[in-house]
Amino acid sequence: MRLSTKGRYAVTAMLDLALNGDRGPVTLSDISVEQGISLSYLEQLFSNLRRRQLVKGVRGPGGGYYLGRPANEISIAEIICAVDEWVGFRHCKGGQDNYDGQPYLTHSLWNGLSEEIFEFLNKITLADVVERGMMKRELQQQEIKPSALMVAEELRMA
Repeated sequence: MRLSTKGRYAVTAMLDLALNGDRGPVTLSDISVEQGISLSYLEQLFSNLRRRQLVKGVRGPGGGYYLGRPANEISIAEIICAVDEWVGFRHCKGGQDNYDGQPYLTHSLWNGLSEEIFEFLNKITLADVVERGMMKRELQQQEIKPSALMVAEELRMA
């Protein structure tokens, strides 16, 4: 299964809020520039996210958006379902695949796969993704520092 643009952009925008919301409300135009997502597309996504209370808006000068709950209480699956993505998830749409009222032969296979994917993404929170990203950056910086030190040491010895 492949996650569509709508779901990816919603998760990306929410991650931007999780990373930058401690400085105050984040504007959609800031997210648009930072993440390369169309402002009108973000407005559509945030309408759905606001409806599901995943974000809170602040109006007026200096306004923008905050996360609706702490990042460790918002799952990736919840964000995807909020923008009506991955209709294969029974949790999102509640429908069944059938033909003339009879389930397709592969219904239980695809339903089981959707359940597994949903459960996997439901266990991952925004805070988890932020933490993983920070750890990755730290590891990359640690790998860069030793090699830079080695180059400086080699230049000093030459």
